[in-house]
Amino acid sequence: MRRVYRQIAYCTFLTFFLSLSGTGQIFADEAAPPHALGSGAEAPAQEEAAAEFNNADIAWMMVASALVLMMTAPGLALFYGGLVRKKNILGVMMQCVFLMGLMSIVWALWGYSLAFGSDILGGFVGGFDHILLKGVIPSWQDGAVVIPANGSIPKSLFMVFQMMFFIITPALICGAFAERMKFSSMVVFSVLWGTLIYCPIAHWVWSDTGWLCEWNENALYPAFDFAGGTVVHISSGFSALVCAILLGKRLGYGQEPMPPHNLTYTFIGATMLWVGWFGFNAGSAVGSNPAAVNAFVATHLAAAGGVLAWAVAEWFFNGKPSILGACSGAVAGLVCITPACGTVTPLSGIILGLIAGFACYFACTSLKSKFKYDDSLDAFGVHGVGGTVGALLTGVFATRAITGNADGSGLLEGNSQQLINQFVSVGAAILISVIGTIIILKLIDLTMGLRVSKDGEIQGLDLSQHGEEGYIFL
Repeated sequence: MRRVYRQIAYCTFLTFFLSLSGTGQIFADEAAPPHALGSGAEAPAQEEAAAEFNNADIAWMMVASALVLMMTAPGLALFYGGLVRKKNILGVMMQCVFLMGLMSIVWALWGYSLAFGSDILGGFVGGFDHILLKGVIPSWQDGAVVIPANGSIPKSLFMVFQMMFFIITPALICGAFAERMKFSSMVVFSVLWGTLIYCPIAHWVWSDTGWLCEWNENALYPAFDFAGGTVVHISSGFSALVCAILLGKRLGYGQEPMPPHNLTYTFIGATMLWVGWFGFNAGSAVGSNPAAVNAFVATHLAAAGGVLAWAVAEWFFNGKPSILGACSGAVAGLVCITPACGTVTPLSGIILGLIAGFACYFACTSLKSKFKYDDSLDAFGVHGVGGTVGALLTGVFATRAITGNADGSGLLEGNSQQLINQFVSVGAAILISVIGTIIILKLIDLTMGLRVSKDGEIQGLDLSQHGEEGYIFL
């Protein structure tokens, strides 16, 4: 154990040292020129170019990437795993860990290119500029190593940070069809959904030529989405709703109780998501800078507001606050602040968290009960509703004091157009998510089927899909 502690201490010191050694650039620029590294007669000039990289930014973005990866597993795996029945816990965890592998490969081979490549199909999606990470990873040119840059960090680091978003987004959808979709169908669905739905939306919102991109001067409706409220949460939430409806209810849903089997797991997962979200949101500043600090603080306060709102709602309507409610409220607040954390003050973050907590509570209780759909783990109620509320409120509370831009304001500062832009971005994301998910699910159902067999569902996905049991009592 002493050796482990020494290694941890060494890594911590190294990260701190790198942070102290960083200088210079603060904001990322996708169009920044490549940095040349090498040795020999040209070393002085090459070293000067290398100094354009900011070590503090690099260190922070590596940490942020790791934090976002942790959100999928063990964070989401434990959060979702505790909510299902014990016969399905390994099924949920397998979905999360498998997607960590599968979606990473898809992103590296073609996903990143489709999201951040130059426009094709009229700007609907990115092109093939970066297929197989062309122009992203280091290369040897004219006798020197050339490292493509994204502002103050290597482009490969920006790519891997975005990869973590690509991993967790389909994993969020799994909460809607938990306990009843075939594993093979989930795999095919995730690849198609990521390619045909996630990549186009990411291109619209985050590519510097996207028609919804806030820093594209020629964007039709430039919308604020600092860390993925539209790209991640609205897309996954509404796709989750479609999945829940088209797959149908779990056997016995509404006739027999289906309580979470281990809320301790859910609590641990939720708190890990809370911590990981700092990488999710503050990392989206693409550097160690004041924008990251604001996102960090706003994120925490929004989560706090979500906890209070959901717990108070339960306390009022049910007579008792629950740990499940507090954890769900935290996630709701985190979802809501995701698009806004780079444009609103931390105090506005509290307001967003409170609103999200109440809104998502009613979505997961009253709305779900009224329309009788089986969203197993409330992926739509939390992510779809929370993401929509956050994206729209961003157009209300955005302020020049945070954006640093005279035009970077919302409705409260007299900019009604920004609210319109937010509505358009939300509508576009919902439209492609709903229509695209319907088409993908119908194709899979016609070719390989979506649901496990009746016997397999009764037995549980742990055994029927993976031949394992999460709990073996001797």
